[in-house]
Order: sequence, then structure tokens, then C-alpha cells
Amino acid sequence: MPVRLLLTDERNDARLERVIARLGKGDAVVFRHYHLAPHARMQRFRQLQRRARARGVGVIAARLDCTERVDGVYGSAREVAGAPGWKLATAHSLAEIAAAVRAGADAVLLSPVFPTRSHPGAPVLGPLRFLLMARRSPLPVIALGGMAARRAARLPVHGWAAIDGLI
Repeated sequence: MPVRLLLTDERNDARLERVIARLGKGDAVVFRHYHLAPHARMQRFRQLQRRARARGVGVIAARLDCTERVDGVYGSAREVAGAPGWKLATAHSLAEIAAAVRAGADAVLLSPVFPTRSHPGAPVLGPLRFLLMARRSPLPVIALGGMAARRAARLPVHGWAAIDGLI
């Protein structure tokens, strides 16, 4: 199971090859790119997948249209249920953590810990509430939302994920 995850989207697309070149074993790329049409999405997926594989970096896909030769799937509990490989479920509450457990998820990405550029002004868990929820999770927890290496080092959970924090 990866400890550090790079989530892709249209904002970090231009820098992904450089960031993937700095990742290594124990890291993974979560390919999202929801903004692309299906054909363009598959082309970009294959480009990034080749780069990641060359570095020994795991590849996790959001949405099942990109699950060919991936290490896992990322999404809601409903989306990861029964999927191949690692099942990384998103969660924002204890109820969603429980749904991830029922769905057979291997880990939860609990968010948002801190304010993010992805969702400006949205409510955040904050580190204390995040840790209280993480302690109640029977699954490994991966911190997401405003994360960077320095913040992650202060949160005693399985790992962390970022869109901008690894750039």
C-alpha cells in the first residue's frame, strides 16, 4: 500500500512528468483527469502510466475506464467495491469510513485536513478532528487536503496525498 500519493488533475498536468521523476518505490500516482474526454483521458493515462512504471511508482485509477494494468482504484466506497488491486476510498466523515469498510476498501483518504486550493472556503476537518476520526478508523488512513511533507510528518497516520503538495 502506498504511503505517499500524487493526485492528478488539470491544474498540475503540465508538471506531472517532472514530479513523477522525483517519486519512487512506496509512492503512487492517482490518475483522475476528470476534465478530459474519454479518448484523451486514456491517452494521458497511458503516458503517465509508462513514466510511473519506469520509476517503480504505483498507478491507481479513478473511474473504472482506466483500470487496465493498474495497482488499484480510487473513489467513493461505492466506486471501489469489488475493484481489482488496492481499493482506496474517499471519506469525509465517520459514516463514509464505515461505508468504506463495508465496501472492502484497503484504506481511506480522509479529507480535507487543511484548506485547499481545490475547494476554496470549504469547511475543513483540522488536524485534531482529523486525528480523532483517523483513530476510529479500522482501515489505514491517508491524509488529504492541504497536505505537504512537513504537515504530513505531524500526523501519525499511514500516509498522505496531495495535488499541489508534491509539486
